[in-house]
Amino acid sequence: MRLPKVELHLHHEGAGPPAFIKGLAKEKSVNLDGVFKPDGSYAFRDFVHFLSVYEAATSVLKSPEDYGRLTKAVLEESAANDVVYSETFLSPDFCGGSDVGAWREYLHAIKDAADEAERDHGIILRGIVTCIRHFGPEKAKASALCAAETAGDWIVGFGIAGDEMKGKPKDFAYSFDMAREAGLRLTAHAGEWGGAQSVRDAVDDLKVERIGHGVHAINDLALVDKLVENEITLEVCPGSNVTLEVCPGSNVTLEVYPSLAAHPIEKLRKRGVKVTVSTDDPPFFHTTMRDEYVNLARTFRWDEDVFSELNDTAARAAFCDEDTRTRVLKRLERT
Repeated sequence: MRLPKVELHLHHEGAGPPAFIKGLAKEKSVNLDGVFKPDGSYAFRDFVHFLSVYEAATSVLKSPEDYGRLTKAVLEESAANDVVYSETFLSPDFCGGSDVGAWREYLHAIKDAADEAERDHGIILRGIVTCIRHFGPEKAKASALCAAETAGDWIVGFGIAGDEMKGKPKDFAYSFDMAREAGLRLTAHAGEWGGAQSVRDAVDDLKVERIGHGVHAINDLALVDKLVENEITLEVCPGSNVTLEVCPGSNVTLEVYPSLAAHPIEKLRKRGVKVTVSTDDPPFFHTTMRDEYVNLARTFRWDEDVFSELNDTAARAAFCDEDTRTRVLKRLERT
C-alpha cells in the first residue's frame, strides 16, 4: 500500500472529492439534484448516465480559481495514497470554452496549485489536454489548438475521452496531427466499450503510444501481439472497469467484467503488454490507488516486485521530460 506510485490515467474533474463539489455548488447556489446519493457519493446508473453526472458536477467549476482549488483537493488525495507522479486529463471545453486566452488563465491557476502541492506534498503533476469524443471533431480541433499553444514542460500530451460509441478515431486525426506537430505525446481512450477494434483503430489512425483502458484488446490476440511489438502502454483502471456497467439499450455487445477476478490485466501482463494501474475517476468508482493495489494483490497474488515493475513501466511511459522522469524513477527506488 505504501509503495510510491505513478498514475497515468486520472480525469481532473472526475477526481474531485464529492464533498468539495457539493461545497462549491452550495457557495455558487448551483442545484445538483440527482448528482449525489443520500450517502454523499456520486449517483449514476451506467456509462452514458455517468457522463451526464460528470458534466453536471463539472458545471460548478466556473473560474480559474475554482480549478486551482480543485487541483489542490485532487493532489492532496493522490499524495495521501503515496502517488509521487500523476498525469491528469484536462479539457479546454470545461476550462474557458476552448478559447485559447481563457484556457491559459485556467492553466495558470491549475499549474500554480500543482506547484504548491509539489512543494508541500512532493507529488509531481503534468497535464494532458483531452478532447471530448461525443462533443465532435470540430470541437476537438479547438482543444487541439489550445494544447498546441500551451505545449511544453507542463502540458505534455494530448488525448481523447468520452463516449467511445460516438464516431471513429479517424474522425479526430486532424486534431491529433496538430498536437503531434506541436511536440505533444499522444494517448486515446479505447477498448473500454468499443471492443478490440477500437484499440486497433486508435493505434493505426491516431498513431498513439498509449491507450486509455484498452482492456478488450484481450479479445484479439493478434492485436495483443501488435501492442507488444509496438510497445504500446495500456493505462488500465481495474476498479473503474468493474464498477461501470454497459449502457442498457446500447449496441455494446461486450460483456462487462463482473469481478476483478475476470479482469484481463494479468493475462495482458503475462503476454508482455506494458500495463499500468490508475483510478480513472476515483470518487465515482469508490476507489483510491491504495485500494487498487490491495485488490489486485488479493485477486492475482501480486507481490511488491510486480507492483514495482508496474510503477517502473508507468514512469518510463510517462509523457514528462527526461529530467522529471529521472526524479520520479529515483523516488521509486527501493532500499
